[in-house]
Order: sequence, then C-alpha cells, then structure tokens
Amino acid sequence: MEPTWDPAGPGVLRLPSGRLVRGRGLLRPMPAGLEPSYGVYLLADEPPPVPWDSRWICWPDFGLPADRAQFLPALGDAWRRAATERVEFGCLGGRGRTGTALACLAVLDGVPASDAVAFVREHYDPRAVETFKQSRYVARFRPG
Repeated sequence: MEPTWDPAGPGVLRLPSGRLVRGRGLLRPMPAGLEPSYGVYLLADEPPPVPWDSRWICWPDFGLPADRAQFLPALGDAWRRAATERVEFGCLGGRGRTGTALACLAVLDGVPASDAVAFVREHYDPRAVETFKQSRYVARFRPG
C-alpha cells in the first residue's frame, strides 16, 4: 500500500470510512508533498495531461456534470481507489464542483444525502457547494 494523504494537509477530507481524499482548486499551486495517484477533474474543458492516472468529467462552472451517467462510475472508481491510493478531485476554484463531487462521494461512503453538504462544509471547506442547484443535486443523489 502506498503512503496516503496527510490528514492535516490542505484540502484533505476524511470520509466516515477513514478514506482520505483531497479537493483542490486547480488555479492554485500544487500543494507541497506527495502527488496524487489518481485525479478526477471537473472542468468545462479538458484539462492538460498530468503524470498520474486521471479522469475528466465535463462540468461547467457553477453547474452540474454535463453527462451525469459518466459521473457516477467515475465517483465509484475514485471511492474504491481512495481505500489504497491518493485520490484528488479538482475544479478551478476547488469549492463548487469539487465540493459537490466530494459531497456525493460522502453519500457513497454512507453520509445521508440530506447531510452531505453540511458534512463537506464542516470537514473540507465552509464555502463548498456554491449553488442551490448543486445542493439540490447532492440532496437527491442516489448512488446505483
């Protein structure tokens, strides 16, 4: 098993299962320390290549995934990989799209959908999940 994220590191969220995932704003410099093993990037346009395994989900700023059927498998894959790998989620600012994805990941990990936005705001970023549409998406999120 490879080293995981530092639980006190910037943007690191501990899920109820103990899995650690990192959220970050891609407009900011890469945090010091270990690189991700796997990244899920939530952007309107395809991001530049990175030296680790990654997946792009087309997701307009302040919106929702353009292809929601593509989002669920990516989320499930990230959740499974987070058990043994350094997984990160990122969008430009690291709050709206990233917070929404992390809240959905928390639902996959057992947090009730009605509590997931509050969970991510408490444990990741108080300004995570920026729009009513994103909050409603999380509240209605049902994996599988």
